[in-house]
Amino acid sequence: MRKDYRRSLLWLIVYSLLSWPLLAQNVQISGIELVGEEIIVHYNLQDSNPTNEYSLDLYASNDNFSAPLKRVKGDIGNEIKPGIDKKVIWRLRDELGGYSGKIALEIRGKVFTPIVKIQEFNVDKKYKRGKSYPLSWKPGNTNPINIELFKGTQRISGEVNHPNSGSSLLSIPADAVKGDDYRIKITDTKNPTGIVYTQNFMVVPKLPLLIKVIGPLAIVGGAVVVLGGGGGESAGTTANTELPYPAFPSGN
Repeated sequence: MRKDYRRSLLWLIVYSLLSWPLLAQNVQISGIELVGEEIIVHYNLQDSNPTNEYSLDLYASNDNFSAPLKRVKGDIGNEIKPGIDKKVIWRLRDELGGYSGKIALEIRGKVFTPIVKIQEFNVDKKYKRGKSYPLSWKPGNTNPINIELFKGTQRISGEVNHPNSGSSLLSIPADAVKGDDYRIKITDTKNPTGIVYTQNFMVVPKLPLLIKVIGPLAIVGGAVVVLGGGGGESAGTTANTELPYPAFPSGN
């Protein structure tokens, strides 16, 4: 597989150049690494205006570049600033399974003019199901927005026509399935192409499974004792902890 990806390097550079026709802006894939089951794409993003930010996606030839790849992280997505040796890490097996053969990649993008600019949302944090978390953003316009929670391509929950006021609550449903492919989608209700995604984040159970199974614990004299549960002596029964009196010596 490594040999096939190296052969595709020329394709990758050509596609990346064609995807950005503006002279003042240029994105070029400069190198590719195959590390384990991950592909690391290095690219340079140049702009005569260094304050611009971009929305970038990575595409692959396996589906004729029809949909952006999802299992990516690094310098990809929204609010990407110009710079040299940017990196995108693509988890190939998670996205395509046991794929083998040649594949070409393409970076597409545009200047980022967000309907919202999400602030201080930590995608490395583990979010617990059944809990709510503050979500804040900087509005880009006054149009109402839809705020939706997705797991992969499946919509889990959401709120429609929320005022673009800069704050809301992210509520993780109590029955949400554990996973690391959750993300938030925010859509401009008056402009369907105005969409902002967060990167993927993890949702975990509210309580560790071990605690749920064992039940309440108490520490008595340095020992851990399980409270409650069936079996054993009935409630109210007191164990005899007194030592027996010694027997009288028998007569001769």
